[in-house]
Amino acid sequence: MMEGMHRNRSNDKRLVAIVGPTASGKTAAAHELARRVGAEIVSADSMAIYRGMDIGTAKPSPQERQEVPYYMVDVVGPNEPFTVADYQERAVEAVEDIISRGRLPILAGGTGLYVRAVIDGLNIPSAGIDSALRARLKREADEKGGEWLHKQLAEVDPAAAGRLHPNDIKRIIRALEVYEQSGRPMSEIVEETRLKAPRYPGAVLYGLTMDREKLYRRIEERIDEQIRRGLVEEVRQLLDFGYDVDLPAMQGLGYKEIAAHLKGECDLSFAVETLKRSTRRFAKRQYTWFRADKRIRWIDVNDIAPAEVAVIIETELREAGVFE
Repeated sequence: MMEGMHRNRSNDKRLVAIVGPTASGKTAAAHELARRVGAEIVSADSMAIYRGMDIGTAKPSPQERQEVPYYMVDVVGPNEPFTVADYQERAVEAVEDIISRGRLPILAGGTGLYVRAVIDGLNIPSAGIDSALRARLKREADEKGGEWLHKQLAEVDPAAAGRLHPNDIKRIIRALEVYEQSGRPMSEIVEETRLKAPRYPGAVLYGLTMDREKLYRRIEERIDEQIRRGLVEEVRQLLDFGYDVDLPAMQGLGYKEIAAHLKGECDLSFAVETLKRSTRRFAKRQYTWFRADKRIRWIDVNDIAPAEVAVIIETELREAGVFE
C-alpha cells in the first residue's frame, strides 16, 4: 500500500466519488481503494452521521476506521438537528483538509443530495429546524397519511414531490419546512446552482451497479445479518435512552420498522419484511437519482469483489494522471 500520494498540480482540487444503491458495495470498494492509494474517505450517508446507530446504518467497523481515516461518521447524537447545509459545510471542510495534506478524498455513499452538495457546491437552504412546524406536519402525516402530505408538497414544490416517495415522510417534511421558512421551493433553490461551475470540476464519479434481482437478494441478506448482529437490541437501547421514534434519525430505514415492533405494533417477522420492502424501494429511488447524473462512470459489480473494483478505479485514475 502506498504511504501517501503525490498528485499533479493541475489536479489539486480533484476528488473521487463512489456512489450507487444501498448494498452495492460502495463502502467496501472505497475502503479497498483508500488502502491501496493512501486516500481518506468522506462518508456521504445521511444516517452514518448519528452516533449510536451502527448496525442499522452499516457503518465501517472500528477496525476499518483504524485502517483508513473516515469523516462525517458519528458526527451528532440521534436527537441533534442536522441539515444538508450542516453536512455540506463540514464535509467540504474535511475534503479541503484532506487535499491540503496531499491526499485524495473519496466521497462514498448513497445519499445523492449529499454528494451533489459537496461536488457541485449546491446553494443549500440554510433554514433552521422548526420543531413546532415539524411536529404539526408529522401529526398531519399520522392522521391523514403520507399520500396527503405528499400532495401538499406537490402543490408548492412539484419537482421535489416527483423525486420523493410518499412514504419518505422525513424528507417531505424537510422540503415543506424549507418552503415555509424561505417562501421558495427547495428544488428551485437547488436548481439555481445546476448551471454554475461545480466546486470540484475535476471530480471523478463512479457508480456501482448490478443485476436488480441480485441487488435485492443482497439487501435481504444484509438485513438478515443485521438482525443476527443485534439490530433489535440496538433500537431497544436507543428507545431506552429516550430517543423518540419521531426524531428524524429514528425515522431511518431499519429503525422505524424495528421501533414499531418493539412498541408492540407488529411482530418481528412483519417488521423485517417491511424493512426489506422499503429498502428495495429506496434502492430503486437511488438508482433513479444517480442515473440522472451523466458524469458517473458505471461499473458492473455483479461478479467482482470490492478489491477488484478498487483496482479498476485505481488503474483508471493512474491513467488519467491523478497520481504521479
